[in-house]
Amino acid sequence: MKWVTRSHVHVDRVACPWLITRFVDNQAEFLFVPKNMIGKVAEEEHAIPFDAPGVELGHQQNRCSFESIIKKYELADPALQRMAKIVHAADVASDIDSDPIARGLEALATGFGQRYPSDEENLSVQFEVYDALYAWCRLQVQKAD
Repeated sequence: MKWVTRSHVHVDRVACPWLITRFVDNQAEFLFVPKNMIGKVAEEEHAIPFDAPGVELGHQQNRCSFESIIKKYELADPALQRMAKIVHAADVASDIDSDPIARGLEALATGFGQRYPSDEENLSVQFEVYDALYAWCRLQVQKAD
């Protein structure tokens, strides 16, 4: 399936493709376009839009896009729920201090964006960060049980 979002990926627009690829659609193809082209590209390419204004898989009811995808696809993994709190805090500026990991994730996203201006390349290198964060979240959930 094709998925489309805004170009110049940052926290949520990296976390979402990671989540989609790992838990929703392992054959996902991502398209990165200017914000004003998302609707047109979604229609022409039959792509699912995410992390864009006014789309189902965007910021909704105090959720970031990562959380909207978890809800839509009913992903109940407790480690993903923990990870969602981190991604939300890192992505929503007013909530940055609601999770102690958020500022670090936001800093990494900014640094990767500087090093890898190509959205595709940025995703490919940052997926390792999200794999590691997910592994850490799994440990945290296990410790809590």
